[in-house]
Amino acid sequence: MATKPVILWFRRDLRLHDNPALNHAAEMGRPILPVYILDEHFERPMGAASRWWLDKSLRALEAALQDRGSRLILRKGNALNQLQALIGETDADTVFMNRLFEPEAFEHDAEIAHALKADGVECLGFNGALLCRPGAVLNGSGQPYKVFTPFLRALLATAEAPAHTTGPRQIQTPKTVQSDDLDSWKLHPRRPDWSKGFDWTPGEDGASQALSRFISSGLKTYAKDRDFPDRQGANSRLSPHLHWGEISPWRAIDRARQAAKDGKASESEADKFIAEISWREFSAHLLHHFPYITERAFRPEYDAMPWRKDDASLKAWRQGRTGYPLVDAGMRQLWTTGWMHNRVRMVVSSFLIKHLLIDWREGEAWFWDTLVDADRASNVQNWQWVAGSGADASPFFRIFNPITQGEKFDPDGGYVRRWVPELRRLPDRWLQSPWTAPAEVLRDAGIVLGRDYPKPIVEHEKARHRALAALKTVSGRGDDHSDRD
Repeated sequence: MATKPVILWFRRDLRLHDNPALNHAAEMGRPILPVYILDEHFERPMGAASRWWLDKSLRALEAALQDRGSRLILRKGNALNQLQALIGETDADTVFMNRLFEPEAFEHDAEIAHALKADGVECLGFNGALLCRPGAVLNGSGQPYKVFTPFLRALLATAEAPAHTTGPRQIQTPKTVQSDDLDSWKLHPRRPDWSKGFDWTPGEDGASQALSRFISSGLKTYAKDRDFPDRQGANSRLSPHLHWGEISPWRAIDRARQAAKDGKASESEADKFIAEISWREFSAHLLHHFPYITERAFRPEYDAMPWRKDDASLKAWRQGRTGYPLVDAGMRQLWTTGWMHNRVRMVVSSFLIKHLLIDWREGEAWFWDTLVDADRASNVQNWQWVAGSGADASPFFRIFNPITQGEKFDPDGGYVRRWVPELRRLPDRWLQSPWTAPAEVLRDAGIVLGRDYPKPIVEHEKARHRALAALKTVSGRGDDHSDRD
């Protein structure tokens, strides 16, 4: 009698190292059926940039499995139906998976596990995505933390790093099980292929290389240089790899701590990087405990904000045609590469919410579609942070000035000149506010405002006063606390 196989159900854990579901499946000593199911019916459909990444990451996972004598089985459709079909085809009696903790996915996992149990199939779930499961870090009253700093302290005191694993050297997989052709899923864009500027290497090897590059170069000056978008290597660029589970967050933290121990970076620099990894964790825990934040403000009074309907300005923002060079540079970087520098993300988000007074959900939806690191929890949490409506959020009256932000964090103009090349000949003095340049300076730079580069779609001071007036209708605050960053 043939040995029954077990199913290893991949989702956002597309790696072989440090994969608890794989390790537990291998301990059974039975054939393993690695499967990925494309099921977008139970949660928010992926954005276009995420689909591009998934295509490349699945190909990398397939190659890694083949190196271990295995293969990746692809199925599309309702996950429960596909699992049941696979069980019927192979007589598998156990499913191993790493849990997803977003509310819809978490409930969906439970429903699948109960349905499979009714069929006599055991479904075992593990944590392969976060430093610890949501619910493991609670305050003294047994409630979820709503402020990051005490959450960070409690997280680092509570969470225990698991031993790093490499997975089995050989994985036995039956060869007769049918699989979809990945090309048939059409995850890669065509007609047109807008991804030609995507400078990424999806997959576990790409994640490991990105982490090694960052540890050897960017970590030592991370706390300072991370705010300057033109400083190459200052950011880890691990966010899409973490989202897709191509690397464990514990691997990133342990490498940073080891670098500090080895004297390759200061402990404070490592701590800053660990705090950023933990902000991702904070976002995941918040969404798990407060699922309504995907649609409504965490602080309910902000649901009364008098948002404006302005399709023309929203389009200009999306296209990087606002007339504010730092904002436009960020939006063009996003469209071209599927990613945007974190400091610039704050500026462009603030601009949409406060300068244009457009609902943060419009920006969140655009980021969801265009970011390769689009993560439900982080995306929602970060947009609500800028909007002042989230947990431990930046106050709404903190209105980033895109001119001074550019002068401070892109002082040599390298970032703006790269992404807004029509301004490349403009001297630094006027680069962040070209409309203030004398006529002869614009002429010498070959720029006619309104033709070669747009005039500002909104005037900064007027927009600031309008935003503060809107805030007063929500909270009764005056504008004397405004932040002119």
